[in-house]
Order: sequence, then C-alpha cells, then structure tokens
Amino acid sequence: MTAGQVSDYTGAAALLNGLPAAEWLIADRDYDADWFREALKDKGIRPCIPGRKSRGKPVRYDKRRYRRRHRIEIMFGRLKDWRRIATRYDRCATTFLSAVALAATVMFWL
Repeated sequence: MTAGQVSDYTGAAALLNGLPAAEWLIADRDYDADWFREALKDKGIRPCIPGRKSRGKPVRYDKRRYRRRHRIEIMFGRLKDWRRIATRYDRCATTFLSAVALAATVMFWL
C-alpha cells in the first residue's frame, strides 16, 4: 500500500523483489521505464507495457494481451464497491488485506 501521492515507480521498485514467478506482467503506461523492463526481464518475466507518448523510440508490446487487462480493472472496480476498501478504513496493512480477501471471496461466490 502506498499513499495516493506516491509515484508508480516508487511502488514498483518496492514490490519488485516480491514478485511471484510469472510469464507476463501487464501494466499501463505509468510503469514505462527502461530500468523496470530490464528488472522484469532479469526475473524471467516478459513485460506487456505500452510506451509513454513522450518516449522517443516506440516500445514493442503484445497489443492483444494488453487489451485484455480490462478484466483486472473491472475486478478492482468491484472491490471498490466495498466502502471499507475504497476509503481504506484500516490503517494496518494486514487488516486491510484481510478485508480485501473477504470481499474477493464474497464476490467470487455471488
């Protein structure tokens, strides 16, 4: 959990060592950085991140796979329907994660 004003790069750098084994990482343009792409490749993960509009040299990525990321966006939207999660009532990260797990379980069964 990072504060709202913290950049995406800071959050990505903090989570990089804890990434599980995966084949792909799909992210939006906010995570477009050469150091992040290289770190993912070093871990054996293929990045599916479009380049920023201000990037001089275009970056190749799997456009079809990137379009399917809307499923993840929908899931986060449904999680935010739970007011406790959307407003982050819980100050403790463990309690917040427990609330997210409970909400995800209820959404799965409905």
